[in-house]
Amino acid sequence: MKLELSRVVQGGSRLGVLKGLGRTGQHSLDVPGCLLYTRCGSAPHLTQDTLHTLSTLPSVTQVTLSTIAEHQEVLEECKDGFKKFAGLHETVLYCSLHDPAAPCPTGHTTNKTVSVWGSGGRIELSVAKFMALQRAVRPDWYQSMADGETWQENTSRKRVRKSVDRTLAHLDECLLVHHNTQELEGVEVFGVVEGGDILEERVRSARETAKRPVSGFCLDGLQTGSMNQSLRTQLITAVTQELPEDKPRLLQGVGRPDEVLACVEAGVDLFESFFPFQVTERGCALCFSLDVSPDPELAVLRDDEERDTAGETQENGDLNHSDQTQMTSFEIDLNEKRYHDDFRPLVEGCGCYCCRNHQRAYLHHLLVTNELLAGVLLMIHNAAHYHAFFAALREALADGKLDLLKRRLLGERRAETGTKD
Repeated sequence: MKLELSRVVQGGSRLGVLKGLGRTGQHSLDVPGCLLYTRCGSAPHLTQDTLHTLSTLPSVTQVTLSTIAEHQEVLEECKDGFKKFAGLHETVLYCSLHDPAAPCPTGHTTNKTVSVWGSGGRIELSVAKFMALQRAVRPDWYQSMADGETWQENTSRKRVRKSVDRTLAHLDECLLVHHNTQELEGVEVFGVVEGGDILEERVRSARETAKRPVSGFCLDGLQTGSMNQSLRTQLITAVTQELPEDKPRLLQGVGRPDEVLACVEAGVDLFESFFPFQVTERGCALCFSLDVSPDPELAVLRDDEERDTAGETQENGDLNHSDQTQMTSFEIDLNEKRYHDDFRPLVEGCGCYCCRNHQRAYLHHLLVTNELLAGVLLMIHNAAHYHAFFAALREALADGKLDLLKRRLLGERRAETGTKD
């Protein structure tokens, strides 16, 4: 795994390509970018055939131990790893600890164990069990075991310090087992940076983790709802200054477009793409502009269209809401009755299957009649639009238009919805 940066702009934003991914090293991933979010190896609501109708898919698929830990015996019996077990072909497999779209109860870590929550309840993992799972899953890269239960407000300094110490101890143990495990030869390990909301502990965690032989870094405990964006940016900026430039930084638990932009400016390279799934589960569709064209005629047409949809997002949308389950101003709620006779596509000009073939009124009908097809079509659109957002973000970085994209996405949206910083 090698990160080749082509540009570092806006103080911290990084543009480049992560090369040499997978056991054969034939895959690559553009950064800033996102992973493909799955549950037990399957993109929610989508079959593999439907998923591959999307024109641009991330080359890295994320699976979480919280969804597959209870299948350890089956995977060990399979002996060929999770990719073959789940029918995942031509993809790089990344294994993380927790599902970013699922709640994770706290208070169940010890000096030697962490817990994940599957469909059957809590599963306690020691380093030995954690590494046995990695041996059975055989990912291309995985997140080291970590104590990440310090994201809550008012966590004591003592508890945060203990979290950092435990996470470093877990990393050392994981690396020791990793280097003595034949099945994990060629597999990359990402160290985890903890530290809660305490700057000194964040810096210590980053500095010490960077001393270990890891291929990249997971920034944990900064997820939506844990802190405001200004503090998150301050902590990420301090952390990235301690990390080597040639290794990727993956931020866990942040997916909203406004927060992604701020974190990219602070130096983050990779994100988890659970946000489209959350939007789909609300019966909503992503509906924000990605256009930063300087053409004045196009700008007028774009403004007219967005003025029509401005009222659709302002009633429920809240740019500053900390609850991940709440609707944001980047989406429209197709459950609302106003869409029963709206015969426009979800987003004008969107090339996804849903927007090419169906209208808002049809999606509203599917939702109110509880048809399973609603989730399928919404997931197709939301995933496509979200991946297009990252493509637009990279293009803006390459063309020196990041500020323009940011104003387009945030400034004008705030003006239209009447929200404030």
